[in-house]
Amino acid sequence: MDETEHLKAAAVAARAASRVLARSSAETRNAALRAMADALRLGLRDILSANAADVAAYKGTAAFLDRLTLTEARVEAMARGLEAIAALPDPLARTLADWTRPNGLRIRRIASPIGVIGMIYESRPNVGADAAGLCLKSGNAVILRGGSDSTHSARAIHQALRSGLMAAGLPEACIQVAPNADRAFVAAMLAGAGLLDLIIPRGGKSLVERVQREARVPVLAHAEGLNHTYVHAAADPAMARAILANAKMRRTGICGATETLLIDRGIAASLLPLLVADLRALGCAFRADAAARDIVPDLPAASAGDFDTEWLDSVLSVAVVDGVDAALAHIVAHGSEHTEAIVTEDAAAAEQFLRGVDSAVALWNASTQFCDGGEFGFGAEIGIATGRIHARGPVGLEQLTTYRYIVVGSGQVRP
Repeated sequence: MDETEHLKAAAVAARAASRVLARSSAETRNAALRAMADALRLGLRDILSANAADVAAYKGTAAFLDRLTLTEARVEAMARGLEAIAALPDPLARTLADWTRPNGLRIRRIASPIGVIGMIYESRPNVGADAAGLCLKSGNAVILRGGSDSTHSARAIHQALRSGLMAAGLPEACIQVAPNADRAFVAAMLAGAGLLDLIIPRGGKSLVERVQREARVPVLAHAEGLNHTYVHAAADPAMARAILANAKMRRTGICGATETLLIDRGIAASLLPLLVADLRALGCAFRADAAARDIVPDLPAASAGDFDTEWLDSVLSVAVVDGVDAALAHIVAHGSEHTEAIVTEDAAAAEQFLRGVDSAVALWNASTQFCDGGEFGFGAEIGIATGRIHARGPVGLEQLTTYRYIVVGSGQVRP
């Protein structure tokens, strides 16, 4: 069986499973999620052993190795994420709107599952568990295709998820994984019109661009996370130092990490050396414009493309700007409409910034690394959407539903 036939078989089974899920009770789906969490804990040693094989074979950067690596704490976080999803309200029990027409027809708009979702992701094996949990709770079947670097990890995690489904009496086909790491399966997914209802890519720029370019299925995607932290002239210096260190260095390889520091000229001479020293102590390197290098002369000069680079590593671009309008202009020129933050004690400046950015998420006095479904109270996320159709920002349960209409009459006929 070639990869196209593999996908067809998986999609047919997923479609049948999605119909069962759509009719299932919230209690059944929640029981499955809790059983999946238990199975992850019981399968901890097998999961870590499989992950060790992936890590041993990995030849990439340290930042991406961190994304690939599982620990006991990270597996426990996956389990807790599933339990958090189980504790959330049922997204399928929502009446989105309810009105009655003059002729007496009552019309309700009801949240409903999307159907069969294809998820293509790279490196981070925990993404599979998060995606599976969110899809299950929202009544969607999912076919997961993880990166070739995380094949062993993905299969071990999937085995635990399957056992949870079986314990709750739900079809195993609710959650499936690609049969192998062959890229032909990705091509089959992208060409899967009529088989898949939605594709969600989660990974680097090249993956997302390929999916958007080749897919014949609707895509819910994000651009690269070229995020900015803007330190305004009225920023509290201690707060700015704490926020920037976290926004850049907490985890450098995630899409919510800050990639560019913008700092107002009025405070740059006093604050920028402290910010640079803080980050250097944490292992960060820099690419700076001329104004920043006038203040901290040993900063490496930024090239023409550095402010357009999502580093996903311990590198920070630095630019000095003249006020909110200049910061916004820089973001428009170089940003990816993902996440932006301002640090300031001036409420008017904050409001100007928050209204002026057009990114999916904007923050005031908080780290950009809060752009995360779990931190938003979604239990987990299947990704960050930066498009303008259907969903923006962290994609949780609500964003994995669509809607339909129920119309109730009393014998009306149309004139």
